[in-house]
Amino acid sequence: MDQRYIENNFPVSEVSGTYRIREISSLHKWWARSSLETSSAVIYSSLISSSHDNEIKESIVKLAGREGTDITHIAIENILKSFENPPKVLDPYAGGGSIPFEALRLGCETYANEYNPVAVLIEKCLLEYPQKFGPELSKDFLRWMDWVYSEVKDEVGKFYSSDDNSFITSYLWARTIPCQNPACGAEIILMRTLWLVNKKNKKIALVPQIKNGEVEFEIKEGDEIPQDFDPGKGTVNRAIAECLVCGTTIESNKTRKLFQEGKSGNRMVAVTFNEMSSRSKSYRIPQKKDINLFEEAKESLNLKIEQVSEKLGINPLPDEPIPQGKGMIARSLSVGNYGFETWGDLFNPRQQLIMVTFVEKINQAYDKMLSEGLDKDYSKALVSYLTLNLGRLMHVYSGMARWNPRTENVRDLFGRPAISLRWECGEINPFIGEMKYSDKIADSISDASKISDNICHITQSSATKIPYNNDFFDAVFADPPYYDNIPYSYLSDFFYVWFKRTLGSLYPDLFLTPLTPKNDEIISQVVGESTESPSEYFENKLEKSFQEIYRVLKPDGIFVVGYTYKTTKGWEMVIQSLLECGFIVTASWPIVSTMKNRLRSQNAAAISTSIYIVARKSDKIDLGWLKEVNSEIQEELPKKIDNLLNEGIKGSDFFIAGLGFGLGIYSKYQRVLDNQGNEVSLKKQWNYIRNFITDYIINSVLGFETSTNLKSRTKFYILWRWIYQDSKLKFDEAQKLARSVGLSLSNNQIQGFIVKNKDIIYLKGPDERSPQSIENSKELIDVLHYLCLLWKQGKKDEIKTTLEKNDANKIFIVAQTLSKILPNENPEKMLIEGFLASTQSIN
Repeated sequence: MDQRYIENNFPVSEVSGTYRIREISSLHKWWARSSLETSSAVIYSSLISSSHDNEIKESIVKLAGREGTDITHIAIENILKSFENPPKVLDPYAGGGSIPFEALRLGCETYANEYNPVAVLIEKCLLEYPQKFGPELSKDFLRWMDWVYSEVKDEVGKFYSSDDNSFITSYLWARTIPCQNPACGAEIILMRTLWLVNKKNKKIALVPQIKNGEVEFEIKEGDEIPQDFDPGKGTVNRAIAECLVCGTTIESNKTRKLFQEGKSGNRMVAVTFNEMSSRSKSYRIPQKKDINLFEEAKESLNLKIEQVSEKLGINPLPDEPIPQGKGMIARSLSVGNYGFETWGDLFNPRQQLIMVTFVEKINQAYDKMLSEGLDKDYSKALVSYLTLNLGRLMHVYSGMARWNPRTENVRDLFGRPAISLRWECGEINPFIGEMKYSDKIADSISDASKISDNICHITQSSATKIPYNNDFFDAVFADPPYYDNIPYSYLSDFFYVWFKRTLGSLYPDLFLTPLTPKNDEIISQVVGESTESPSEYFENKLEKSFQEIYRVLKPDGIFVVGYTYKTTKGWEMVIQSLLECGFIVTASWPIVSTMKNRLRSQNAAAISTSIYIVARKSDKIDLGWLKEVNSEIQEELPKKIDNLLNEGIKGSDFFIAGLGFGLGIYSKYQRVLDNQGNEVSLKKQWNYIRNFITDYIINSVLGFETSTNLKSRTKFYILWRWIYQDSKLKFDEAQKLARSVGLSLSNNQIQGFIVKNKDIIYLKGPDERSPQSIENSKELIDVLHYLCLLWKQGKKDEIKTTLEKNDANKIFIVAQTLSKILPNENPEKMLIEGFLASTQSIN
């Protein structure tokens, strides 16, 4: 079998840390897209023969760079050296289309399979229509977008006020509930913060005034803001509300109940506008004309719904229910806890009017295209882009889009993958120029039309039922879902219900169901009356999809699966599923998907890494003996570890990548037996490989073969200092490192030098751990090993500083005691004696 480049080499450090998604993200929102750079590098290196040629490595790096299209022709030529015809490539969970986009660019015969209809629509607009109709499509889209936009503005633009000297950019709203104090009954205005602008050089706040038992606001700027007033302290926090009139506190459960009972309201609290001659935003209190315009729009809504319903045969305002439930659904759609029952409820009445009018005009645009003689398929493509443009607008045009005082704009609804209630909301004026998004979409169409003369074969199906024959694909590249990390179907319903009203008749198969299909979605959930837990459901579904991938992959094909799970549990599950489906693991590479070595302001190690596992469909050897398997691991794994080190890879993902290589040797066999004839479990072999990697690294760091004699907590301490120095880690990242040496932070196995602050973990330095007595030997030994590490690294100044900040005498007493009681041939004794000899002058 021809080995591929990725199975032996990969330029991890050069590919890591860049992220290019402009062509895709400009089209429409999709969550957790794969990096285009990484996708191109992984696909290319998986399709070319194994080679140590530096030119191959350079071509991978260039292809993955921002100027990658310059050498695409070279990459295509190299791929065709391994294949007589362009290889058939499948992405079974195509999502936002990163992987098939890059496969098309590399000249592959590309197939994208996706379950979610919103994602399928995005893929068609990225991977099919631009290649089929060419760059002229972008020009025609702009023309028709201008037509739709003008029609909507002419009809309902009057409900957003402007005059000769200024124009409204947005209205700021706050939700309200009645005070529950019977003696008060005032309107509680719910705002997390009273800042309108909170910048270094610009401060504007809403200052409340109590008049006749009601709250009124004044806008104050800079020095006008009262000294004793804190705008950062709002009236609501975690649904606990405070009445500014009487001081009564409303508990969170009561606040939610008031919303559910329909007793909440909305109040316009500020208006932002621009003077015609200025780019800077100005602010004022709402005037009567602002309220009147909103009320007029509200009155016009029912008539518009009636008119459009008659033409469409469906309510143009989405009345489909927002899914209710627990767990993942409750977290991702928390608006359901506040009485929002339908998807149309997420927009205020004026927004509903504008959206319904857009629906009407997009439908009219299709009829007008046909009347002008345009081809049906071409018109269908154009209307698809008009609909995506409406989706782009919805990111910031709904009642759940929050005002951001630091940027003076309305934030994207999907700042995180959830639809949550916003206490204070920003209602943008949709008729200011930057809200059209059409230029960006046109650029995307133009860019996508240049990547290939071919089109992608797009299917809508669950990855558990891939609609292709056995042994069909040369390669499969997959970035599968991650447990309950992102509930794609529930979030995309936000778009689906509107898209159905513009595209339902053009894509009857895509928009057949009331909401996006969910029964076969591979996420952590409970479906129907299943006895499976959510995690079991996800794992069984993912394994079923791996079985399907095994079926459709050619005997000599290659499968590359990437993941970015927060914990090792997800990675272990992926590996186990691959092995149980019959795959052999041949390589594993960690690739950073954000800026390399980026540390946040609080000095937290915050690098997002994806692990790419390379697997083959080869026939397995029936039987292997543990002694021989471990001998092969001991011989081959150090080469892979050194390769990872040479790429500058550190951190917990280093161990996961090393485990992948080690398990590749184990996975070649159907069964592995020990010398007593007992079958060796995956877990047991897992632990052996993990310990081998840990010991190899610590021996390399310290320079002595000491690690087999060190306790797990000491290994953890040395590894942390070697990898992260004084950095702080997220708990999950620290937990992954602890597990690499057989410990668990959650079981309090590492006490004394670990500090946990919410979900941040950091390691106490020697200066924070002043030992009180020689009995506190665990901490003293840890400090001693840290000093030995500094000694091996030649950091004499840091040794001196550490000793000066601690009780040096006690540290040396521990060192001398250990050197006496440890056996003469013990490597740890040699290490400590070397340290003592080199630091006598300091002592």
